Amino acid sequence: MTPPLFDAVIHAPGRLQICALLSGVEQAEFALVRDAIKVSDSVLSKHLKQLEEAGHIRLTKAAGNGRQRTWLSLTPAGRTAFAAHVAELQRLAQGIGLPPQGPVPAR
Repeated sequence: MTPPLFDAVIHAPGRLQICALLSGVEQAEFALVRDAIKVSDSVLSKHLKQLEEAGHIRLTKAAGNGRQRTWLSLTPAGRTAFAAHVAELQRLAQGIGLPPQGPVPAR
């Protein structure tokens, strides 16, 4: 099991959605991801640049049908980082590691 570890690069909503989408597939085309998370090309490109610089994703360009297409995939390190980030979010949501609290006083 991947130990919980918060990842600030992944945590931004758009990048979290990208990683979640890519975690379920081997690769996805740029346009599919853009449409799935409902952002513009430029916004998606900015998110992808940050994820790529962190080593979380790989971009592959391939010509097809007279145009260049960009394919996105999580790197092995990216898959590990995403799994650790999700584990940390689950840990936080469950309140694991917090001191026990007594009953909330009535107002």
